[in-house]
Amino acid sequence: MSSADTIAAVASAPGRGAIGVVRLSGDGVARIATALLGALPSPRHATLATFRDADGLSLDVGIALYFPAPHSFTGEDVLELQGHGGPVVLDLVVRRLLELGCRAARPGEFSQRAFLNGKLDIVQAEAVADLIGAASTAAARAAVRSLQGEFSARIGALQAQLTALRVRLEAAIDFPDEQIDSDADAETGASLVRLQDEIAAVRASAERGVRLVEGITVVIAGKPNAGKSSLLNRLAGEELAIVTEVPGTTRDLLRHQVLEGGIPLHLVDTAGLRAATDAIEAEGVRRARAAIAQADRVLYLVDTAAHVPLDEDALTAELGGLAPGVPLTIVLNKIDLVAGRAFAEPGAQPPRIALSAKTGAGVELLRAHLRTLAGDFTTEAAAPTARRRHLAALERARAHLEAGVAAHLAGGAVELVAEEARLTQRALSEITGEFSSDDLLGEIFANFCIGK
Repeated sequence: MSSADTIAAVASAPGRGAIGVVRLSGDGVARIATALLGALPSPRHATLATFRDADGLSLDVGIALYFPAPHSFTGEDVLELQGHGGPVVLDLVVRRLLELGCRAARPGEFSQRAFLNGKLDIVQAEAVADLIGAASTAAARAAVRSLQGEFSARIGALQAQLTALRVRLEAAIDFPDEQIDSDADAETGASLVRLQDEIAAVRASAERGVRLVEGITVVIAGKPNAGKSSLLNRLAGEELAIVTEVPGTTRDLLRHQVLEGGIPLHLVDTAGLRAATDAIEAEGVRRARAAIAQADRVLYLVDTAAHVPLDEDALTAELGGLAPGVPLTIVLNKIDLVAGRAFAEPGAQPPRIALSAKTGAGVELLRAHLRTLAGDFTTEAAAPTARRRHLAALERARAHLEAGVAAHLAGGAVELVAEEARLTQRALSEITGEFSSDDLLGEIFANFCIGK
């Protein structure tokens, strides 16, 4: 599929609506617009027009907006047709455009052309998709910040520092007879350390941005009848899970998403952890353990009414049966049955919270704990949105820079330091798309909706 093709797609949401939008982009826009509308609209002016079929009969009447290259979203000639939002009408218009020589656009192809034509870098293009898919106000604001270039600017600042560092290093390689004074050597070391600190800061911001986009997965686990389903219902604010006194009622994973502190929390209720009594329960327990191993946080519920006083050694042995390294919070449930009080010990290892999923006592302490873990975006300016591929690239950049620092401190050849600086810069360039494989571009834009 050639980028020289003129592409077309419905750009508004599926279903019926007052207005439906069809978008075209490519070299053939002027010719196709003239055939469809009878004349080419004036640039950047809303024009009332009739959309006609091959026989000159009206398909629809609406607004046509023409944006000549390069002053358009894609950098190519672009035409937007705003007509009535019925799916049949929009389909008739698109069919006519295909007859006139358009090709149906692939997912994300308009944004991909904007990138290829220098209108956006990849981070900004991804921010378009993040803005469309934002699950909270904080996520939408963060996506706008990325779309406006905030994250790209931070990567650009790192690139500029690396370029200056590499200029000094390459000069030392090209002119080996020139004596490098101690001040220049100290400046190289200071630059490397400064870059380390700044890459770490950008990575921390990117981690927050990823959480804004993806949220965190919180698995509710524990023995049967510990109150897992009751806690899910309490956090969700509705009766999602069946709650009974019969152990083993929950047999499969039950998922629900809530927002806490502007972060999506993907809650997962699981089957009680015990020796299964039948094949179905055994499969439920297996799925529960698999979910626990992949969780960002596990809320491990303990039925305090059944453990008075709490046997710490038995609890430690119980937790030892979980996957190693799982981030845990112990939730002491059913305090209403033992006249206990709600409390939170976020500093304990693992943290502990006492509550009653039935009455709601202490649940707000748990919500506050989860907001802290996720990174509360309601009380401070949000980080720009980011993707896991950004984190991977930043990690590669960090590793190469660390190797460069080690080589410099060991008095290694300047060529080694220069090579690690080059690889650091290459890793960073993958984020904004200055260095990207075709496969990576295809993967990124394939996740966009059609028409964007």
